Amino acid sequence: MAVAVRRSLDKKHMLYVFDVYMPSCERFKEQNSQFGPIEILTTPRDIATKADAVISMVPGPPEVKKIFLDEDTGMIGAPENHNRLFLECSTIDTETARSVAAKVHEAKRGTYIDAPVSGGVPAAENRTLSFIVGHAKREGMSVLDRRLNALILSMGDPNKVFWCGGIGLGLAAKISNNYISCSVLLLIAEAMAIGVKAGVDPKLLQEVIHNSTGQTFMGDNVCPVPGVVAHAPSSNDWKLGFKTQMFLKDLSLGINTARQLDLDPTMAEQAYRVFEKASQDPRCIDRDGSSVYLYITDEQTENGSTDKSEL
Repeated sequence: MAVAVRRSLDKKHMLYVFDVYMPSCERFKEQNSQFGPIEILTTPRDIATKADAVISMVPGPPEVKKIFLDEDTGMIGAPENHNRLFLECSTIDTETARSVAAKVHEAKRGTYIDAPVSGGVPAAENRTLSFIVGHAKREGMSVLDRRLNALILSMGDPNKVFWCGGIGLGLAAKISNNYISCSVLLLIAEAMAIGVKAGVDPKLLQEVIHNSTGQTFMGDNVCPVPGVVAHAPSSNDWKLGFKTQMFLKDLSLGINTARQLDLDPTMAEQAYRVFEKASQDPRCIDRDGSSVYLYITDEQTENGSTDKSEL
């Protein structure tokens, strides 16, 4: 996404970047400086101090609160700027988004808009991401709307921008989508196992499913059998893979939201248990040894569905 933004900007404009893992910033600068100037900063506060448009994406709610609200390093510590636009692309709960948005507004630091994305690494590389935006697009677009639209289109497909109406509603739509995609991936894995173990050629099986009622985006792009779909993580030593542990975060968001709305999340609860077991398998541990934090609510801990822990 950062590469897409740098390539979209006029070469005279500076792009400021920050990541908790500085080698990523250094590698990004080395590989993309030919498209325009890049400056590495050391805190989110520094980014917001220098930029009128900020794009953020972090693992979960605690990290969103930290980068925005931390008294020492958070973006709320930047000078007042009512023109500053925060495009927050993390997949988190709606309550956190609305709370942070309100605090940013009250502090006169700018406008916070939730805009989770979908499409994975391939769509990010090809600038074809879907953006699910917690904002209402109006006729006769305001200056804010035009700036927001231009920022989104530097990374996304213009035919896949969805204006959901207000803060938190983009996230509500994304959570609903992920509820399906996380669960469907398990169905695909089990279905492929059934067919292959029964003797069907895996490539033929995938073709049958693709052209039949079982066809899904996940099956076409994240088929778990190596060598079946050329661009799938399984066919590329999992280099493009979404962390197994992050499925737990996405599913927990769906489970929590459903319960808050007095719905029974039976499918996601079953999927959560499968991914929870998988996430503890040595083959699914982050190769660089870094920690992965799960977003588990107190409610889940109390009802015995899982332990609150750090993997």
